Amino acid sequence: MGRFADWIRALAIALGAPGLFLVSFLDSSFLSLPEISDLLIVYMVTRRKAWLAWYVISATVGSMTGCLVMYFLGRKGGEAIVRRRFDTASVDRAMGAFRRYGVLAVLVPSILPPPAPFKVFVLLAGAAGIGGARFLTAIAIGRGARYLVLGVLAVQYGDRAMTYLHDHGVAASLIVVGVLAAGFVAYVVWRRARRQAA
Repeated sequence: MGRFADWIRALAIALGAPGLFLVSFLDSSFLSLPEISDLLIVYMVTRRKAWLAWYVISATVGSMTGCLVMYFLGRKGGEAIVRRRFDTASVDRAMGAFRRYGVLAVLVPSILPPPAPFKVFVLLAGAAGIGGARFLTAIAIGRGARYLVLGVLAVQYGDRAMTYLHDHGVAASLIVVGVLAAGFVAYVVWRRARRQAA
């Protein structure tokens, strides 16, 4: 797998943004290429800072497309296919998170860095019958926020961004989750206030 990962990384660098799309798609669907998308965003942004938005969008859309494949697999195969692929304890915890938090059970893992599990939540989102539009919105917000933070760190720190991320990745991810959760709560409160005013 190491040789293949090196080859896919070299291909992505040669292709630029479309290569980033490809790697993010593969990592979010059939293959497991932990941190390669993260590394590529940092590498590419440090070389072409003006392309930050393009790289973030390419990686986010690639991840959304790959997640959609897994989501439909979960929807078609249901919980049985997930239980064959993952250990029972992980599946039970993930299903409990879906019952309790709904679409947030996909959004939060989509932000967290490896080795936090992600694909089990994507498959179970399909199995749990989470709506496709809500699912894609959660992935877009989560992955988009993660890749944007990486890109901004790459602009600020250059190649040292990955070192920073290894040292502070979980804390940075939790801050992003907190900001998104606060925004979500503010939106819910605002909507409820509007409904009561009407």
